[in-house]
Amino acid sequence: MASLHPERWVRVCPEGLYVVPGDVFIDPVRPVERAIITHGHSDHARPGHRRVLATPGTLAIMRQRLGDGAGEAQQALEYGETIRLGDVTVRLVPAGHVLGSAQVVVEHGGARIVVSGDYKRTYDRTCPPFEPVPCDVFVTEATFGLPVFRHPPDLGEVGKLLHSLEVFPERSHVVGVYALGKCQRVITLLRACGYDRPLYLHGALQPICDLYRGFGVELGELRPATVAAKEELKGALVLGPPGAVADRWARRLSDPVVAMASGWMRVRQRARQRGVELPLVISDHADWDELTRTLDEVGAPEVWVTHGREEALVHHARSRGIRARALALVGFEEDEA
Repeated sequence: MASLHPERWVRVCPEGLYVVPGDVFIDPVRPVERAIITHGHSDHARPGHRRVLATPGTLAIMRQRLGDGAGEAQQALEYGETIRLGDVTVRLVPAGHVLGSAQVVVEHGGARIVVSGDYKRTYDRTCPPFEPVPCDVFVTEATFGLPVFRHPPDLGEVGKLLHSLEVFPERSHVVGVYALGKCQRVITLLRACGYDRPLYLHGALQPICDLYRGFGVELGELRPATVAAKEELKGALVLGPPGAVADRWARRLSDPVVAMASGWMRVRQRARQRGVELPLVISDHADWDELTRTLDEVGAPEVWVTHGREEALVHHARSRGIRARALALVGFEEDEA
């Protein structure tokens, strides 16, 4: 018997991607009865769902960030564990994006669809690496889906930061990082490069760092920047949310060098607009080469692109003989890149 193609049982609705025979949405942007959440960033993990299925890491992040809005009932699913929802089977495999991030593998009627969520292919000490899963339809993001986006080695970018510390030892260096994922990754990259001095954190970053530690991620000594004396912060590394590095919070630092860790730092205009002196191209999303390599590795004859630079990736896929279309899902942001 021929398999039942996923386009017959997966729909794009105003709430998001809906798996009909499982009666479940994947990363819905509006409150729903049942949701599978790929990871804890706020554009994917929204409040108000009644029943939520995700990895233990993602559920912990949601509880910390959303409190009672994290779902009336929560069910944890470990990587590789299979569960049946209605007439479909579901399992979660690593996406390599942030702690707890997962791809959703759904099977029904002899066909398999994989929804990637956000992902990257670069090694990250804070989460398991992306796992390619062969499938009939691969649903992928395309945040950096243009050939111009090719991320440099992340250790080299952190090396630029450490070199600046050597050149300007009297200046504080403040690095804009997103609280979930980017902060912890930059910290572990610094530790991997041998930086063992205390790191100073804006208060908004501490809770997620504590959560990562609870999942066994070593971050070294972290100190609150707010209560540190100005003299103590001379020559120190200070991490803060992107919005804080340009406001009054950063002005108390000692002649700060302003850095920002983001894939968007490849675009010089974005760096200038944010007043960034030291752009660090460190992203938690796949670049162009990683996106196209992933299409080859999963071997799906059909690709659906959820958000980002859909047109270029769709064109590339079609040039390789892959059926491809853009879903143009709304509500997914680019700020966490």
